[in-house]
Amino acid sequence: MTQHTPLHEQHLSLHARMVDFAGWDMPVQYTSVLDEHHAVRRSAGVFDVSHMTFLEVSGAQAKDYLCHLLANDVQSMVRPGQALYSAMLNEQGGILDDLIVYAPCEHQPDCWRVIVNCATHDQDIAWMQQQAAGYDLVITERKDLVMLAVQGPLALEKLGPLLNPPMLAGLRTLQPFQGIEVDGWFIARTGYTGEDGVEVLLPAERAGDFFRRLIEAGVTPCGLAARDTLRLEAGMNLYGSDMTVHNSPLTSNMAWTVRWDHDFVGKQALLAERDRGVQEALVGLVLRDRGVLRAHMKVELPDGRQGEITSGTFAPSLQHAIALARLPLPLPATVAIDIRGRRVQAQIVKPPFVRHGKACF
Repeated sequence: MTQHTPLHEQHLSLHARMVDFAGWDMPVQYTSVLDEHHAVRRSAGVFDVSHMTFLEVSGAQAKDYLCHLLANDVQSMVRPGQALYSAMLNEQGGILDDLIVYAPCEHQPDCWRVIVNCATHDQDIAWMQQQAAGYDLVITERKDLVMLAVQGPLALEKLGPLLNPPMLAGLRTLQPFQGIEVDGWFIARTGYTGEDGVEVLLPAERAGDFFRRLIEAGVTPCGLAARDTLRLEAGMNLYGSDMTVHNSPLTSNMAWTVRWDHDFVGKQALLAERDRGVQEALVGLVLRDRGVLRAHMKVELPDGRQGEITSGTFAPSLQHAIALARLPLPLPATVAIDIRGRRVQAQIVKPPFVRHGKACF
């Protein structure tokens, strides 16, 4: 059965084109992908991301549990509400999901927030419950909340006047990758676009009015299509495309998220992989010629070895095609791709492609 977010009627009233996304009826675009993309790069856009899974891990041993569960180390989180990006692995070092975990806020010292992907909802919760055996904690899914991502260089400026004084004061204290809870709302300076902005978790009954007020304030409603072009320009992985359970963080441009100084599920497998030498890498490709790069296109290295594009698109901010691709090591400077019988050359670069509206290579 297709699920609707609490903002479904608002999306329909704005004539959004809806698609099924992992069992959710979601807006893929409202006007045009280019207009929505450029709104986020130049001003501010809002995304309904209520299909994500919001979990609270509460209890005396919640921190110890998350240290065991995640490849990144929550012990390094020293600020209330601090955010941490991490992979959750199986015993073989395969990525079950990538997620963001938030340290407890000051008035809830034992409550950690974890946001995971919707497509992995069932397997994530089952795995987390299994790994929680023996720990003094409770895992709670918060289905009563809606999440809106307000992103862009003017996001904070446009959002601020819509918040009550305590929320606005809290927002002004936030550092990037930190969250704060005020009056039952959780506001975090995180995102998936490579721009400044916030993600707002708020009660579902308040979401429709808040979404409307954002649009009235000049924030552009944006759909999944623009979200994908923005995240790919920012070099951010999409689970199920750029990484799966068959890949490890060491081969998915996520080695920086692995902290070796603590024990975690999958650590021994990663150590073995590291010691024998990583054999492949997830890299960026830039196409200077005409054409669009798409997922699953074959990539040929000069010596005949092959790889595959995992995500590709036309990058509106750059006016040419980009992609993430999984390639065998060692890497050359350029590779060849067949686009409908036409052989083109692409440059290998290190993601991201765009940060704060500027090319990074």
